[in-house]
Amino acid sequence: MDARIDLRSDTVSQPSERMRHAMATAEVGDDWYGDDPTVNLLQDRAAELTGKEAAIYLPTGTMCNQIALHAYVGSGHLAVCEASAHLGGTEASSAAALSGVAFRYVPAASRGLLTAEQVGVALAPDPYDASVVDLVALENTHQVGGGSVLGVAETGRIAAVATAAGVPLYLDGARIFNACAVAGVAVADYARHADSMMFCLSKGLGAPIGSVLAGDAAFIREARRLKILLGGAWRQAGIMAAAGLIALAEGPGRLPEDHANARALAAGLAELLPGSVDPADVPTNIVFADVSGTGRDAARWRELLAEEGVLVTIIGGRVRMLTHVGVTAAGISAALDAWRRAAKAP
Repeated sequence: MDARIDLRSDTVSQPSERMRHAMATAEVGDDWYGDDPTVNLLQDRAAELTGKEAAIYLPTGTMCNQIALHAYVGSGHLAVCEASAHLGGTEASSAAALSGVAFRYVPAASRGLLTAEQVGVALAPDPYDASVVDLVALENTHQVGGGSVLGVAETGRIAAVATAAGVPLYLDGARIFNACAVAGVAVADYARHADSMMFCLSKGLGAPIGSVLAGDAAFIREARRLKILLGGAWRQAGIMAAAGLIALAEGPGRLPEDHANARALAAGLAELLPGSVDPADVPTNIVFADVSGTGRDAARWRELLAEEGVLVTIIGGRVRMLTHVGVTAAGISAALDAWRRAAKAP
């Protein structure tokens, strides 16, 4: 194939021409001093969208999460999260090294979606006062759960349980706009149940870099201090923030296209490799294919697909594919053709 179809993540998309123009012409200052006007505009817009008092623009979603953990959780204390959540998995070493944070893992019954009852059990006081829980963290959409969507109502019930226990609720909303597109709600509808939250500009929204952390004014003031502590005090960041503003304006409205492409991909794979994926389990832009029954492991499928110009990743022994702004319906058809050719390879 002459052109690659990159399904490794929704972070691999290229900035649009409008983003590139906005970046080239952005009005900038020095964000260390808080006087980059484009960064400030982005932060104000994020606070408005989430209904929070303030927001801070950061390089990565991981930095957002680690700042929140450091701000909320005491060293040697626990954060409650779903057992396969990004925060407690990929970021567990970061949390331990940077903040001395440990996790209480709660396995969800289905696709990473916690319930208020499960959280309530996890927050039961330790009669010996040896374990202290300082935070409940939710991930929405849930990546390992296949982009599953936790509803606003259940988020509210979990928030009520956390509040009753005197524990703040943090929302890892890296792909919260995908969740909103499915649930038919605004980001603020989710955010009102969380003490603070983050979302990524560089995933489904298509910006080349950056994430946003939002909360009350005191929390964001502390987040700004921690941003400097962790080396995130960038300078003329308005160049990147300009693309983030375009992403916020244009990205959410086109997410249903990504979701439709993901379902088409899942439907094609279900026909080609029966049992590998259920299209009904693909609500957003993430497709996991279980290839264990094909006679080849996931690593071999990745190699064969790469030879056909399709890039994928492997998580938990399954092939993972994400649709994004750089993948069209025609690209999905081409990717399925590549799967068919790979299936015939010796």
